Amino acid sequence: MTTALIHHPIYQKHDTGFGHPETPKRYEVVMDALKNDKALWDSVKEIEAKEVSKGIIQAAHTKDHYKLVESAFEQGYEALDNDTMISMKSFEAAVYAAGGVCRGVDAVMKDEAENVFVAVRPPGHHATAENAMGFCLFNNVAVAARYAQNRYKEIERVAIIDWDVHHGNGTQGIFFDDPSVYFFSMHQYPWYPGTGSRGETGYGRGKDYTMNVPVKARVPAKQQKRMFENAIADINKNFKPNMIFISAGFDAHLTDPLGQLMLEDKDYVSMTKTVKQWADDVCKGRIVSCMEGGYNLETLGETVRNHVAELNKS
Repeated sequence: MTTALIHHPIYQKHDTGFGHPETPKRYEVVMDALKNDKALWDSVKEIEAKEVSKGIIQAAHTKDHYKLVESAFEQGYEALDNDTMISMKSFEAAVYAAGGVCRGVDAVMKDEAENVFVAVRPPGHHATAENAMGFCLFNNVAVAARYAQNRYKEIERVAIIDWDVHHGNGTQGIFFDDPSVYFFSMHQYPWYPGTGSRGETGYGRGKDYTMNVPVKARVPAKQQKRMFENAIADINKNFKPNMIFISAGFDAHLTDPLGQLMLEDKDYVSMTKTVKQWADDVCKGRIVSCMEGGYNLETLGETVRNHVAELNKS
């Protein structure tokens, strides 16, 4: 078994305009870093992402939201909110982004790979069922989690681990009342988008199936890593997922311009190892890791490379 790397050149065609932090260059630096590590590149299984149907995306989004993203550029929109810019190829990229993570689910379930990293853009975890926001058009991980549950009978319970510096408000909202999906977010707080307090723990049947670990700016990395490990241990006491998704944002890195946390590459490696150990214990190692944030073009590639290298370790 090995790690699969899923990507597609369309991810680079989503043009956000001059000066925007969620730039096509992010995809380029990540792919360059992975290819330049010849030993790693030769050992992973390269898979091209595929688009997915409207119905698969609408399992996590409303019909109106899908229609808006589909038609926005043709109708003359240059943005879906103040931060979420679009271009001619943005809808296609977004469909392939959600599709790439679904393809990751297939790769794991069909024993093509033990785990997966999807080098995707646009990111997804801020997109709600009804709206695009925070650079995100469709919620890639939410779409793939629903796809996994709907497509594979053995995937009844899913855990989503979000370590982006920003709270995954969209993912939380989509599953807030759902006890079959455990959502855990560790993020800087208070920070964009303003959600993610400890008191947000789920609603109705989904009560206690959401955990937020808000982190103050400039908390030492050692302390934040300990908070992460303790949270995973706590979740494991009451929830045994059949598959684990990582909303793998790398903007909690100490060099990132959009965050104020202090993680380094070694800390992402440690957190990856923690999730792998949990996955090995409860779900046959099934992990689908999906790129979210990370905006320092000088460091992003190497941070992702370290994450993928740890996923790929036997």
